[in-house]
Amino acid sequence: MKIGIIGGSGYVGGELLRLLLNHPKVEISLVTSRKYSGEYVFNVHPNLRGITQLKFMPQNLSEIQNKCDIVFTATPHGSSINIVPKLLEVGLKVIDMSADFRLKDPYDYDKWYGWKHPNPDLLNEAVYGLPELHREKIKKAFLVACPGCMATASILGLAPILKADLVEKEKIIIDLKIGSSGGGAKPTIVSHHPERFGGVRPYKVIGHRHIAEVQQELNQLTKTANLIGFTPHAVNMVRGILATIHTFPIQSIKNKDIWAVLRDFYSDEPFIRIVKYKKGPYKLPDPKIVLGTNFCDIGFELDSRVNHLLIFSAIDNMIKGASGQGIQCLNILMGIPENSGLNNIGFHPM
Repeated sequence: MKIGIIGGSGYVGGELLRLLLNHPKVEISLVTSRKYSGEYVFNVHPNLRGITQLKFMPQNLSEIQNKCDIVFTATPHGSSINIVPKLLEVGLKVIDMSADFRLKDPYDYDKWYGWKHPNPDLLNEAVYGLPELHREKIKKAFLVACPGCMATASILGLAPILKADLVEKEKIIIDLKIGSSGGGAKPTIVSHHPERFGGVRPYKVIGHRHIAEVQQELNQLTKTANLIGFTPHAVNMVRGILATIHTFPIQSIKNKDIWAVLRDFYSDEPFIRIVKYKKGPYKLPDPKIVLGTNFCDIGFELDSRVNHLLIFSAIDNMIKGASGQGIQCLNILMGIPENSGLNNIGFHPM
């Protein structure tokens, strides 16, 4: 399968290149960048030196059409809406890494992103690219809208518990710690090393835009309204997300009940691991252990004293939270094993 990457100079594009260059069933036909057109890919992504001689190309629709079967769009939020319709019109399948097609209700873009969606009809055609919830729809999709990284960690942690109706649906608090790569490759004052190093900084503490897709997906799963509180924190690491999710049981439950729900929901999932151990330093999920992999580690702790169920969800924001998840969707579209090109084992120590 011939693959194109539009917007390949950012962190997500770099991870797509790194993973797809070792994928046994695909060939990267082209990668575009307006800023770096004509330059070798390894000049922007130095980890690819000696691995590829690809050069960045300008964005040319006829060349993309002729050379590609499936295209990844790894452009900034608000840019894919101008590119994706043209790709679909010429018969290409698209896996979009931006937020531009994740939400089903066009009014949600006004509310959460502050702009009016110019292609509302495509929102119904797009499939939300979370395989654990939408595998069958992804198989038939022409447009896959990959989830946000913090939304991925949150939804995967909450889905089994809410589906089993174990906790209050209007009192859910998600606390997230995220590495600096989540802000993208373009530096800002808040991502500048002297400002970020050594700190734990809450940001967008209410009304974060990922809330929209978390509620959308969980509401669809449970057929009821779920009310989510959501606060991210910028922490002193480059990659990784840890979601600590606070929920409150609606009836008396025990550890074995939660184990049963998680195992039943994720029994056949290749990239979900349930982590709750009594020995070792990593008894619960830790983003350090999933770095470089497409795994989502999920664990929990039940505090019966205050009727409190804590759920922990850890991912590498650049892989399961972005490029790896996109490739998992690609594998589903191609009808090949989902772990193709994604059998990376994490580093330890790191």
